Amino acid sequence: QVQLVESGGGLVQVGGSLRLSCAASGRTFSTNTMGWFRRAPGKEREFVAAIRKAGGSTYYADSVKGRFTISGDNAKNTVYLQMSSLKPEDTAAYYCAAAAANLYASDRTRPSEYDYWGQGTQVTVSS
Repeated sequence: QVQLVESGGGLVQVGGSLRLSCAASGRTFSTNTMGWFRRAPGKEREFVAAIRKAGGSTYYADSVKGRFTISGDNAKNTVYLQMSSLKPEDTAAYYCAAAAANLYASDRTRPSEYDYWGQGTQVTVSS
C-alpha cells in the first residue's frame, strides 16, 4: 500500500501563487508515475499534471500549461505542484495520485490508471 498526503492548499488572490506538496509513504516503489488532479464544485475530476519518476518527464493539461509546474524529489518521496498566476477557475480540491506503472501519453490523464489517491487539499482563488 501507498499513502499519499497533500498539503499546501489555502486561500489566495487572483494572480497569486501556491505550492502544493504530496508526500508518499509505504510501498513507494509503486509510485512510478505521480499525478495531480482537481475537482471543482459541480464538475468532474480533471487532470492537471503528471510526472514520471524515472527521467522526470512531465505532462500538463492545456488549462495550466505555462502557469503550473510539477516536480519531484525522489529522495523525499515527495511531489510538488507550483501554481502561479492563479485564476478563479483554478479553485478546486486538488488530489495527488500515484500509479505503479510508467504511464505514457493520454494514459497519464486518466484517473483509472492511478492506483493510489490522497485525501485532497482545497485551493481557493478569490477575486
